[in-house]
Amino acid sequence: MLGVLAVSGLGAFLALLLEIADTYIADYGEQHIFVNGERDLVVQGGKPLLFALGEHGIYLPSACGGKGTCAYCKARVLEGGGPVLPTETPYLSSQDLENHIRITCQVKVKETVRVEVPDELLNVRQYHVRVLALENLTPHIRLVRLQMPAASEGFRFKPGQYVQLEVPKYKSTSGPEFRAYSIASASHEPEVLDLVIGRVEGGAVSTYVHDYLKTGDVVNIRGPFGDFWLRDSERPVLLIATGTGLAPLRSMLFQIERDRIARSVTLFFGARTRDDLFFFEELREVEKRLPNFHFVPTLSRPAQGDAWEGEVGRVTRLIDEQIPEGAQMDVYICGAPEMVQSCMELLEKKGVPSDRILFDMFA
Repeated sequence: MLGVLAVSGLGAFLALLLEIADTYIADYGEQHIFVNGERDLVVQGGKPLLFALGEHGIYLPSACGGKGTCAYCKARVLEGGGPVLPTETPYLSSQDLENHIRITCQVKVKETVRVEVPDELLNVRQYHVRVLALENLTPHIRLVRLQMPAASEGFRFKPGQYVQLEVPKYKSTSGPEFRAYSIASASHEPEVLDLVIGRVEGGAVSTYVHDYLKTGDVVNIRGPFGDFWLRDSERPVLLIATGTGLAPLRSMLFQIERDRIARSVTLFFGARTRDDLFFFEELREVEKRLPNFHFVPTLSRPAQGDAWEGEVGRVTRLIDEQIPEGAQMDVYICGAPEMVQSCMELLEKKGVPSDRILFDMFA
């Protein structure tokens, strides 16, 4: 075990030295990025492709802020990307490799690069937004309400999509940092956006939001991104969330209510204790207004003082006990990767086709 740790530590140290050398010693001068065979961008060489594109207003999705852990920033690099790196291979299928798909935050612009970006991402924009309100929903989860600028009249999103929130440099960072957060508010009121942000230990953006962000501050967002939204169908809908994964499902519920969608809708929402069940009263009110909506919260670790009389256990127990074999439904899941994977496996065992299960997972 000590030998493995020593080798891993040495590898990480050497990788850090290479990164420092590449950043501060190598000089690649000006380079060209050709986008979709049309736009020619002149950039300073040596930067990750993700950030070089962003400097020219082309924003690829990234949940991890370019740290190489989410693989959302995939694009087709036809020329100039260099060899595929070990940091990319865990996220690239054999089909991805055949189609020259790369993780753009891991591709350094050292020569002329030719890249293909989906057309819909060319319409993503950056906005300067003002913080209208901050509310602590739980001891570890904060609601951030943002006022979109007047110039954002063309901003439209589908319930379930997300934006990237950027925070400025502060004492814990070397520069601006950004992370992805689902929009929790109604799509028919796009002038105000709600984000639900949990504190992540050591997280640069979440720490700033919880400890430094103030009402009236102006920050940047980019978006909208994502293909996690409510599809047209006549089948019943099952929504499953834990923690801040409730955010995009809340936005979907606003859509269901406004559009008077008559489909049966059930929401399984898992939390540890009663204090972690944010939006609880709001969802009970929605349940009163929507006759076809059923809200089922469950606590995995109810405290003695909770006086909880509802469901106990994880959301997987609700699936196991309340979803029949061969259920005909559309499922939308949002939460931590382990939860999402467990739910998907259980639903597929019950006969729910995988193409009827949509998910959005976050680390």
